[in-house]
Amino acid sequence: MSTRIAAVDVGNDSLKAIFGKMDSEVNIPNVVAIDVADRPVIGIEELDNQNPFEGIHVRLHSPALMNNNVIYRVGHLATRADNSTELDPGSNKSEEDQTIVMLLTSIALDAVRDENRHLFKRANNVIEATYTLGTGLPLREVKEGRDVAYRSSLLGSVHQVEFLVTPKYQGLKVNIKFDEVKVYPEGFAAFINLVMDNDLNIINKELIDKRIIIQDIGGLSTDIAVIANRRVDDDKAQGFNIGVSESLDSIRDEIRTKHGVELDSRRDIVEIITKKNDRNHIMVKGSRTSVHDIVDRLLLELAKKQYRHLRNVWQRNSQTEICYFVGGGSIVLKDYLKTLNNNLDGYNIDFFEDEKESIWMMANAYYKLIADFARKNQKPTKPSDDQKAASSK
Repeated sequence: MSTRIAAVDVGNDSLKAIFGKMDSEVNIPNVVAIDVADRPVIGIEELDNQNPFEGIHVRLHSPALMNNNVIYRVGHLATRADNSTELDPGSNKSEEDQTIVMLLTSIALDAVRDENRHLFKRANNVIEATYTLGTGLPLREVKEGRDVAYRSSLLGSVHQVEFLVTPKYQGLKVNIKFDEVKVYPEGFAAFINLVMDNDLNIINKELIDKRIIIQDIGGLSTDIAVIANRRVDDDKAQGFNIGVSESLDSIRDEIRTKHGVELDSRRDIVEIITKKNDRNHIMVKGSRTSVHDIVDRLLLELAKKQYRHLRNVWQRNSQTEICYFVGGGSIVLKDYLKTLNNNLDGYNIDFFEDEKESIWMMANAYYKLIADFARKNQKPTKPSDDQKAASSK
């Protein structure tokens, strides 16, 4: 049977994944909640008319999980649960069950699509799916060697995702195998995405031989990659357990304390502070209310810490020509970092004005790398009898 490409970025705010020949994308909040098998649904007869991404309800069997055979709400459905969990600051992404739950669920969501019926064997509501996976971990975890155990936990086993009370997919099971798993350091992936297209042809020639810093600000961590001579300098690359999640949690707590408003997840906070209209405003008892004071104070505090990291790295790499801020956290902190830089050192820094490009940068990079690997390792197919006959004429 066919193997299908999967490029999955399990970001701390949300999962972004690209499949096949870029014909399918998955983007869901990185939130899970342990649940029961028969979750109550109002209007159960209308379930299959709903969007499956809004009601992901699964049971997972996998040797990669510490807690096996557990039922979860995933993504948007989990944000509405009282017991929802998001990754904690200081945690290792490679060692969290939540990372595996998100990754396997996203792949199962691709495998069950009607458009992929011809790719995978189906029998008795069980789908046998094989994928070539490209994913990544923070630089700090790769430097500590955690990628080896993470990769081996995924390879060589069968992982099952069973859809329970999920729109359209209820009752389907997906058995997932990986014929190859590549785990890339996130800083290196960002560089690949900056300078190369999907076929790994160089598209930014002006960047290829420059000395560059890439500061990738995520939810729980920040990776700073130093690029020289077209490669990441392993000795100078650094990872820090500091991202935007802790600040988002603090903003949510202060809004709850001051205004009595309960927001479901970090994603809700991000939307409030990045939306085009009515930025930094919420509704309190039906009235439009500013939370600008809370947001500004806490994000400026975080931006100062991020800027301090940039300054320290730049001082040790004085011939750096430009720093690119990437990742979802850079979008949240962009205005604060620009203001600090203008008032302080005046480094040559840049951001991606296209927010989707910045948020999807890691998934795009993993796709480029794993697609190139798949091309180079594609096994030649044996010619059919008809092809042999045609070639002999």
